[in-house]
Amino acid sequence: MQRRKFVQWFSIAVLSCVGSALHAQEASKSTVRLIVPFGAGSTPDLVARLVGERLGVRLSKTIIVENKAGSAGNIGTDAVAKAAPDGQTIGVGTPGPLAVNALLFKRMPYDPARDIEPVIVAATQPAVLVVSNKLAVSSTSELVALLKKSPGKYSFASIGAGSASHLAMQTLSARTAADLVHVPYSGSGAAVTAVISGEVDMALLPAAAVMPQVKAGKIKSLAIASAKRSTLLPGLPTLAESGLAEVQADAWIGFVVPAKTPPEIVKRLHNELVQILSEPALKEKLQLQYMEPVGGTSEDFKRALAAEVARWKPVIQAHSITLD
Repeated sequence: MQRRKFVQWFSIAVLSCVGSALHAQEASKSTVRLIVPFGAGSTPDLVARLVGERLGVRLSKTIIVENKAGSAGNIGTDAVAKAAPDGQTIGVGTPGPLAVNALLFKRMPYDPARDIEPVIVAATQPAVLVVSNKLAVSSTSELVALLKKSPGKYSFASIGAGSASHLAMQTLSARTAADLVHVPYSGSGAAVTAVISGEVDMALLPAAAVMPQVKAGKIKSLAIASAKRSTLLPGLPTLAESGLAEVQADAWIGFVVPAKTPPEIVKRLHNELVQILSEPALKEKLQLQYMEPVGGTSEDFKRALAAEVARWKPVIQAHSITLD
């Protein structure tokens, strides 16, 4: 009798364990990790959360956003590169960790070209040249004249050494012979605060980070570092209009997956993201943050990455910029 009860108990226990394991497997399949290689509140994080919310609905899965900041975006991107290529891990990427960092670090934990599969460029926003209110300038031409008059006197903030906000201003410095002093900060918030306080004289930062302060009258905006004027900031000229066409730094964000992810999974993800980016409600939310949806193909994404390397490689080499 006791033996029969033991067998019954043992059978129930085994079935319970098997059921729990199967449930865990099913739960894991219904959850997708969306890794952001920057901190919460950053532009990539914002895009990840806005798009991820809609993506979860369309895929009938739970999207969990994970912020893995550090090493100029390399830590989070490496987590994507080393994840299983099964569609359960998606990454958010920017030019730095997807292309430019390979020029800045002697050793990379992953190979952007080999270990990452670009899916789609989701959104972009212009970078805005802003200056402290203490500078008596109201246009780019006036700023350039001031810089040329006193080279080595003025400084600029960036969101970190090797970032687009650094490299673009380094280009401006060289183009105008201004010999600007670079002061890196941990993020756009700290960089903007430094310009407001007058700790530094200027910065070239994403529109979402600076325009609220511009509207509040705490800093002045002079131009955007885009090839053409932005419909979201129609009153701001481009730096190219002041003869600084070389200074371009659009802040775009894309979605990527681990290399060797099956083509059918990549295609499904791409198609769903195209549909999401065309939704009027999402467009409106992005525009409130001075961002516009992009879209396009994975090949367009790869060309954008190649263009970033071509743009910044001469700057990095000319100024011997390195991050390790």
